[in-house]
Amino acid sequence: MSKYIALPKGVSEAAFDKAIAEFKKILGADNVLVSAEQLTPYRKTMMPVADDAHAPSAALVATEVAQIQKIVAVCNKYKVPVWTISTGKNLGYGSAAPGERGQVVLDLKRMNRILEVNAELGYALVEPGVTYQQLYDYIQEKKLPLWMSCPAPSAIAGPLGNTVDRGVGYTPYGEHFLFSCGMEVVLATGEVLRTGMGGVENSNTWQVFKWGYGPYLDGLFTQSNYGIVTKLGIWLMPAPPAYKPFCIRFPDETDIADIVDTIRPLRISMIIPNAIVIASTIWEAAVTVKRKEVYKGAGQIPAEVLREVAKKANLGAWNVYAALYGSPDQIEVNWNIVKAFFSKHPKAQILTEKELGNDPVFQYRAALMQGKPTLTEFGLYNWRGGGGSIWFSPVSQAMGSETMKQMDMAKRIMAKHGLDYVGEFIVGWRDMHHIIDVLFDKTKPDEVKAAHACFSELLAEFSKAGYGTYRTNTAFMDKVADTYGPVQKAVFKRLKKALDPNGILAPGKSGIR
Repeated sequence: MSKYIALPKGVSEAAFDKAIAEFKKILGADNVLVSAEQLTPYRKTMMPVADDAHAPSAALVATEVAQIQKIVAVCNKYKVPVWTISTGKNLGYGSAAPGERGQVVLDLKRMNRILEVNAELGYALVEPGVTYQQLYDYIQEKKLPLWMSCPAPSAIAGPLGNTVDRGVGYTPYGEHFLFSCGMEVVLATGEVLRTGMGGVENSNTWQVFKWGYGPYLDGLFTQSNYGIVTKLGIWLMPAPPAYKPFCIRFPDETDIADIVDTIRPLRISMIIPNAIVIASTIWEAAVTVKRKEVYKGAGQIPAEVLREVAKKANLGAWNVYAALYGSPDQIEVNWNIVKAFFSKHPKAQILTEKELGNDPVFQYRAALMQGKPTLTEFGLYNWRGGGGSIWFSPVSQAMGSETMKQMDMAKRIMAKHGLDYVGEFIVGWRDMHHIIDVLFDKTKPDEVKAAHACFSELLAEFSKAGYGTYRTNTAFMDKVADTYGPVQKAVFKRLKKALDPNGILAPGKSGIR
């Protein structure tokens, strides 16, 4: 019986023994984790698959770039695959577990230095282990006139990991990769690449000019396995003199088409400058309500029960959240425009802090839209309980007709598998993300089976209808990659072969091997 809970694919125990010995020389024995107990945090997932399918062979805790360079040399020598994480808190997308059984986890959480925050130019340079809460606290402690952008359950997650997986936030700087500038990347060869202006000796423009000279490379290191990102520049938003968050509630599910068609011109013209969230009843109710408190039956929760939940929790069937930023005069002008647009909808209930200041759901949404990290959205996991969650994230045009089509498809498929539709639409500039949390009880084998089949069907049906998935969990990366066609997959593979000939970096990430 092996002394390891798993072995890397194609690597003998004897060869892995030698690799582990060399890792210990690089990091110290305490930072090379191999026992089942030590690896527990790297084995647990929320996906509808057996955790053993993603069990690591070891975990390496690095603290500096020079160590990572030596680690990749050892991995090349013994053909050991290494899966890199920053904070490992992308819950619902795979957590800290590797993409495939037996991979070594390279944990960078202790590389957590905020290297620079420039208040005049509005940028930060951070390492992988820096959390949103840490960066927010730094900005507050230094009394800097800056706001950051963060995803919804953000306090324990980090800006580098979220950005390189192309996550999003809720301020005007919410398209995180768009507002990044300059990376440091350790390549599979051990070479250190600084993108953009970072390659120029003594450069002071690394975090202010994205492009540098020649091909733009930063995108290659997002949602990929072409390198290990060890530093990232992010742009921070100047704190506006005034800020006005608001909520617009609609009573009927069928209102969703009109909502999006009303919002789109406001978003494209930047009257509303941040991503607009349109959240369903369950999404918002889960902050304070558990499913078993309102419905104990099997199958998808009935519409009449949801209407009663919305009524008791003072929610709409759809709850629109957005904000205005700028001077008080600017906000007044834009607020009048927003009200004029929505005045065409007699069912729309327009609410501000004046009416909703003490509402816990509105409070966390208002905090997000000014870049304050929270953990409130983790309340979703209490809705059903049992620790099962996978995010399904198709993208469409920001058109009302797309919302009805997508919602009907999602509800039909999820009802077939006995699961609740827990969704929100997020309107970007011209695109719209439809975020669906497939919630299930991982302690119940029938629900695990149902969730896996449900996600597979959602992916197949939405892809067939022309909706690409922008991000996914580690269990479905191959299937999502297949939906983008053979040519793209072949190009990704050629790039992988050129940059990582031994295939040691995160094999399988985004379906790339």
